[in-house]
Amino acid sequence: MATWTPAALSSELRRLAGQCWRVVEAQHIVSTMTLVDTLAEQQLLEQLLDESKPPVPPECRHLHYLLSTPFRYGAPYPSGSRFRRAGLTLGVFYASQQVTTAVAEMAFRRLLFFAESPDTPWPANASEYTAFAVKFRTSHGLDLGRAAFDKTARELSHPTDYAAGHSLADAARTAGAQVLRYPSARADGNNLALLTCAAFASCEPNERQVWRLHISSVGVRAICAFPEQRLAFGHAAFAGDPRVAAMRWDRSPRSATR
Repeated sequence: MATWTPAALSSELRRLAGQCWRVVEAQHIVSTMTLVDTLAEQQLLEQLLDESKPPVPPECRHLHYLLSTPFRYGAPYPSGSRFRRAGLTLGVFYASQQVTTAVAEMAFRRLLFFAESPDTPWPANASEYTAFAVKFRTSHGLDLGRAAFDKTARELSHPTDYAAGHSLADAARTAGAQVLRYPSARADGNNLALLTCAAFASCEPNERQVWRLHISSVGVRAICAFPEQRLAFGHAAFAGDPRVAAMRWDRSPRSATR
């Protein structure tokens, strides 16, 4: 595996700025509503729940919770992601440059859940998600899509092995990098990994969309009512990942008894 040193990465630092998109489950808005009788009670419950969670780092406390949440620490990160090791590790805000890429990433994660849970039936109803955009800006960014990273591109985009990404992220932090831009391993477009809250150029989301994802034996259909957008991800959409490629799509009761 090719490795990058902090000194080598320092020479690749450059300005990165723009808008990025992240998709989260919409349940964060209404999940506590059924447990209380009034809005005041819901606000109190939300406050109590927030106080029970790991603390927000001081440098992130001015941010909207949708931005600061990935940087909360104090509990082990359950499993490694592309640029974050498992365990008590520093947070990463993952996003995409285009909302369609962010939706594709969420569609992949939902299919991966079912791939790893072969006896779970397909949901009867669509699930609702919130896509939100936020501005970022840094003079210490790394564009991993540039030619300088061609030799490590395949390792950095491996569908299941994140070792190269972990090593690069460690060296990038030492070099002072704040944002990594990299080609999505799941869909067309670029993703972004914000390594620090200092990379946000605004304190809260500046745009939101509501998406509904319907998952079934034919794949994932994603629909946004306003602005109107429709995306479809069939069996071949994420076949580059061996876990999804081997998934049992037919989950009818009869197929389960064979």
